[in-house]
Amino acid sequence: MTDPTSPTPPGKAPDLHKASRRANHPLVVAGSMVFTLLVVFIVLGGGALWIGKERYYAPGPLAEDKAVIVPNDYGVMDIAELLLKQGVIDDKWVFVGAALGTRASGKLKAGEYAFAGGASIQQVLSTIVSGKVIEYTVTIPEGLTSDQIVERVLEVAELSGGVRQVPREGSLMPDTYRITRGTSREDLLRRMARTQDATLKEIWEKRDPELPLKSPDELVILASIVEKETGVPEERTEVAAVFVNRLNRKMRLQSDPTIIYGLVRGKGRLERPLTRTDISTPTPFNTYTIPALPPGPIGNPGRASLEATARPAKTKNLYFVADGSGGHAFAETLDQHNKNVARWRQVERERKVDPSSLPAGTSGTTGATAVD
Repeated sequence: MTDPTSPTPPGKAPDLHKASRRANHPLVVAGSMVFTLLVVFIVLGGGALWIGKERYYAPGPLAEDKAVIVPNDYGVMDIAELLLKQGVIDDKWVFVGAALGTRASGKLKAGEYAFAGGASIQQVLSTIVSGKVIEYTVTIPEGLTSDQIVERVLEVAELSGGVRQVPREGSLMPDTYRITRGTSREDLLRRMARTQDATLKEIWEKRDPELPLKSPDELVILASIVEKETGVPEERTEVAAVFVNRLNRKMRLQSDPTIIYGLVRGKGRLERPLTRTDISTPTPFNTYTIPALPPGPIGNPGRASLEATARPAKTKNLYFVADGSGGHAFAETLDQHNKNVARWRQVERERKVDPSSLPAGTSGTTGATAVD
């Protein structure tokens, strides 16, 4: 049995010098350094990722909602710089890293975006990737002439470019259109024209088969007169019926708005009452002097007037005049019509209303002057 207190034989002692030589070997030293650096990088990288993730989801610096325009030619770095300058984000590198890391850098879309106050980088990036840009509405009222529509379109600040040519009268559909900033004015007018074409085709196919109109163009012409004659939705089919009945009887339409259009040619308002001289002065559009429809529309009718004209009410009425309540009094005979006109004149006297100050279609309408 070996005595534990006895000295170790010389041959059994560890070779410290040899171990030291191994530890100092260049490959061992290099490997150790690489391992150490790797550990450091992992620790630092993990920390950076953790910090980046925190900042990615953390509320941003915006105190209130803000709109920012991202130009078409901007890349991810340009967008990050822009958002930083606009105060939308406070760390462009987290934005860039997130865009690259999520492969969203190639999906960023130009446009005008609304960012909510306190939006995080994650929310900002998601918004730009979604392409959900701010939309605006442009409302074109029924009955405006093409010149008036172009004037309105030119006033919309969010649109871009000019208008080379005023569209043909009656070729545009009045409606509310949604646009984005930078949409060209020409594009919007083309949309109005396409909408009108599609609407007119649909309505023409469903027209009353007994309608005395030869083409969709004639439907637009008559509908434009109906549009100007009444602002009361429930009356449109009755007003249309009066004109259809007159066409069937080869009677003049005798519509005051056609006189006005012939005088101003769609450019602005007359700004004065019609006179007897106006009524008797021939123009291509004056339906007191021409035997049938005018050569073209006197404005751009809306869908409701087109539908009312395509399927008018079944009546025998040949006349109508304002009744003093905002609507019209209809009559089958000239005698009854003249009585309705007398009532309207009395209302005018009592109210001391200047007919020229009233909207088109309420002052003097078909046969109101009893010229028939």
